[in-house]
Amino acid sequence: MKAFFKRLSLKEDPSTYQDKDSHLKRTLTTKDFLALGVGTIVSTGIFTLPGLVSAKYAGPAVSLSFLGAAIVAGLVAFAYAEMASSMPFAGSAYSWINVIFGEMFGWVCGWALLAEYFIAVPFVASGLSSNLQGLLGGLGVTLPKQLSVGFTSGGMVDIFAVISILIISFLLSRGVQETARVQNTLVVLKVLAIILFIIVGLTAIHPQNYVPFIPKQHVNPDGSTFGGWVGIYQGISTIFLSYIGFDSIAANSAEAKNPQKTMPRGILGSLLIAVVLFVIVGMVLTGMFHYSNYADNAEPVGWALRHAGHPLVANIVQAIAVVGMFTALIGMMLAGSRLLYSFGRDGMLPKKLGSLQNNKPNVALLILTIVAVILGAFFPFSFLAQLVSAGTLIAFMFVSLAIYPLRKREGVDIDKPGFKMPFFPVLPVLAFLGSFLTFWGLDVPAKTLSGIWFLVGLIIYFGYGIRHSALNKKNK
Repeated sequence: MKAFFKRLSLKEDPSTYQDKDSHLKRTLTTKDFLALGVGTIVSTGIFTLPGLVSAKYAGPAVSLSFLGAAIVAGLVAFAYAEMASSMPFAGSAYSWINVIFGEMFGWVCGWALLAEYFIAVPFVASGLSSNLQGLLGGLGVTLPKQLSVGFTSGGMVDIFAVISILIISFLLSRGVQETARVQNTLVVLKVLAIILFIIVGLTAIHPQNYVPFIPKQHVNPDGSTFGGWVGIYQGISTIFLSYIGFDSIAANSAEAKNPQKTMPRGILGSLLIAVVLFVIVGMVLTGMFHYSNYADNAEPVGWALRHAGHPLVANIVQAIAVVGMFTALIGMMLAGSRLLYSFGRDGMLPKKLGSLQNNKPNVALLILTIVAVILGAFFPFSFLAQLVSAGTLIAFMFVSLAIYPLRKREGVDIDKPGFKMPFFPVLPVLAFLGSFLTFWGLDVPAKTLSGIWFLVGLIIYFGYGIRHSALNKKNK
């Protein structure tokens, strides 16, 4: 039994990952990572969640939910910046935890992140589809229900969600550097569209919509809480998925130029830009119309502009938003394919996933695409939104605690980082507690399904991964 538990805690040598990832080209700069981070974070969430969360949980105080989620994400981002700076490996938290805590813990962390990417890709695609359909509807073009929503919502397939995933998959298969050029351009356009919404939206503010700013607390029919500080707290847990994009930066650190500097700048810089934009959009949106108007509305920004008498601006903003949402698909599919590649690289899943085709993990990308197409085609936006955060928050807990043993190994067998988490040893535990409390605020279905996902992950690990892992073979 002692030997068994010792086997579970076997740690990977950092130099092994450096060798395995050496075939990935280091071409990405700080500018590319800022675009990747902003493009992934400032995406579907900013165009959809302020309305949905204000109507269901927080009312006008949705901006406080965004701010609270940003504080938790910021604490974790400090930990991510130090980890990515000292260990610029493909697979981000999965690879880091393998090195710091051991293989089984690394697998659990990586399996949690895989849930994020499997669900986040169709979530973004579904939000893109909703906004595109809203844009076309404003122009008098309506898809039949069979092609506009998934099977579980009474249709057959969300055709726009499927097409968007396939386009990005093809683009990524061509190469990271080529994709980065497209990403940088789309991010600039998207930020300009958000600024345009803010400027025009400010002219349609009605101060009475902010009163009361924190509505009186009551229980929704589904058992969730609206209003009060509890409603703000539940809003934080739902909104948190908006900020998870900085993990997509870390997942690509094996392809970064000078990662000791580019990784911290990309992670922290993109999060700061995102926080400012999210809070302002939330304030403007709830000031334009009473929050109850946004219930079950997956395209509140376009809806608010049209009903405020600005249909042309609404069409412009939504058109750019739809194109800009492709940046989040790029970031999520890029990171997800690198995580699957890492599993194959280490033998935790079939080695074919860890193969490279012209220095690109296209087999891993293909598997991610197939799963995302199935989920995006058949499941609705609201269902996917509930599940994105759970796996990410568990991975964030691991990374926060890993800072403590990392400090002892920096400059020994792990490179000295170009950035260190400030206020050590206090901030790492605050990041852990913030992530735990945010996870606890998720609804029951999200926590239940995440539990089922982890059970499946453990079955795969003990049934396949532990016997086929490269670490196991190396230590026989």
